Amino acid sequence: MQSVARPCIAAMLAGLLAFPGFAANEKPLGFVIQAQSAQISDAKVAVGTTVYPGDKVQTEVGGALRLRMGTTQLYLLASSSATLGQRSDALFAEVSRGTVGFSSNGADQLELEVPEGVVRAANGQPAYGQVTIVGPTEIIVSAFHGSLVLDNDGEIHTIPEGKSYRVTMDLEPEAAAAPASPAYRDDGNTTPAKRKRRKLAFFLLFGVIGALASYGIWTELSESSSKN
Repeated sequence: MQSVARPCIAAMLAGLLAFPGFAANEKPLGFVIQAQSAQISDAKVAVGTTVYPGDKVQTEVGGALRLRMGTTQLYLLASSSATLGQRSDALFAEVSRGTVGFSSNGADQLELEVPEGVVRAANGQPAYGQVTIVGPTEIIVSAFHGSLVLDNDGEIHTIPEGKSYRVTMDLEPEAAAAPASPAYRDDGNTTPAKRKRRKLAFFLLFGVIGALASYGIWTELSESSSKN
């Protein structure tokens, strides 16, 4: 009887492991180190929660969320949302609304995908910056420490340290009616998804209110990185 039961149990376990919910080959991206009125998909999130590729993280009004992923940190301010992912050479967050930023010491690369392109640290150097989705065709990119670049399908624009730019893009009539395609998809080959280069306009923002407001976040990110 036992000789018959064992093969049956083994077959059942093999079948269960074939389902995504039972797969153990998906590695986590990191974990939550700060959470207030935040969610992963539809579930409330708490400090210590593990995040995986494909997770949609979001914050409510007055909320905040901070993640540690390798040696980088990703944060969402209030009323923000992003979907997490990973390729062989970088982590990324596809920003859909609100304000999302990152802090990197240069060891791990982290990119922010927006309709206007891909925002990342310049030349793989340490950096701290953020993007804010203002509207369907407008974002604000801020480089608080180190320079950032906005990669518009190979057309590189540099955001110098200490500067913020409002970036707008022109859409063709047929493109305006359709949602923008993500810049990258991890489909097993790490090749960037084909996307049409946008016509972008950059406007330097003057004033230090935004930078000063974010300096406290930068200091906290730097101190917490040095302690770990």
